[in-house]
Amino acid sequence: MPNDFKRGYIGMLPLFPGLIAFGLLYGVLARQVGFAAWQTLAMSLIVFAGSAQFTAVGMWASSSAFLIILTTLILNLRHLLLGASLAPYLRGLPRRWKIALAFWLTDESYAVAIAEYQRGTGSHWYFFGASMGVYSIWAVASLAGGLLGSAVPDPARYGLDLVFPLTFLGLLFNFLKDRKGVIVALVSGGVALVGALYLPGKWYVIIAGLLGSGLGLLMEEWTGLWTKS
Repeated sequence: MPNDFKRGYIGMLPLFPGLIAFGLLYGVLARQVGFAAWQTLAMSLIVFAGSAQFTAVGMWASSSAFLIILTTLILNLRHLLLGASLAPYLRGLPRRWKIALAFWLTDESYAVAIAEYQRGTGSHWYFFGASMGVYSIWAVASLAGGLLGSAVPDPARYGLDLVFPLTFLGLLFNFLKDRKGVIVALVSGGVALVGALYLPGKWYVIIAGLLGSGLGLLMEEWTGLWTKS
């Protein structure tokens, strides 16, 4: 439904400033490690995974291709958790739709789409529109950052590296609707912080996600048993 696609695209507009800033930062960093502007854009169009792209760019000069692929694979395993929570809403869709939505799935489009599904007004067209919003602005911002090249020698100096974490904190508040949600968020965040300090690579992302999901499931089960007794 075209109207749902439009609603999904428009639903991403509040996140565009953060996406633009992060895309510019990625583009600048990619050029600094030797990417051409067109290669910077191509990676955004083909890989389309901000965290994986930043990781690959950061490892580009000092790591083998195998290690880069392995690290970005581990980092993006969280998409299995995102996909699992979306699966009930996508039952009955043709395979071509599931493949397309899986490719364009991002943290941002997930957050917007799952909130809409939970309100009872979501659809695969809405999800697709939100994904296209992310895809289009990420590509444009990446190219712009690539064209800027070395004009911004130290992007972190301007606080651009803080944009995405702050964006996700804003998205998180949409899901803190009860005590269980707050507890799961606090525990997952605490595990991620400790893991970032003491665990190698990006394993803390997966571990925090799995522990948070498991805790949420246990709390749901306990609530159900308490209600029945």
